[in-house]
Amino acid sequence: MIQLDVSIMGQSYKLACKEGEEGALQEAVAYLDAKMCAIRDAGKLKGNDRIAVMAALGVTAELLATKSPEGPLSDMTMSEVKHKIAAMHDTLDAALAPQEKLF
Repeated sequence: MIQLDVSIMGQSYKLACKEGEEGALQEAVAYLDAKMCAIRDAGKLKGNDRIAVMAALGVTAELLATKSPEGPLSDMTMSEVKHKIAAMHDTLDAALAPQEKLF
């Protein structure tokens, strides 16, 4: 496990993650920090606990929207979606490689 020092709304936290997952954790921290700061800066809520709950609800709504039962990704986890996208990138790279020789 790796320990990272991060900051969310100016508050420092020491978080642990698996080796190789530091980038994903830092991306999640940056996303959450932006959401919480936007809520704080709107000035409608006071207290970090209330801001955190509202940010969590917003992020949860975003996640649930991606898992809509009508959507094409409804039966897939986020990890499966990421793998599918990576496979598409590989397919596109392989298909476009011969085109690079033309230029």
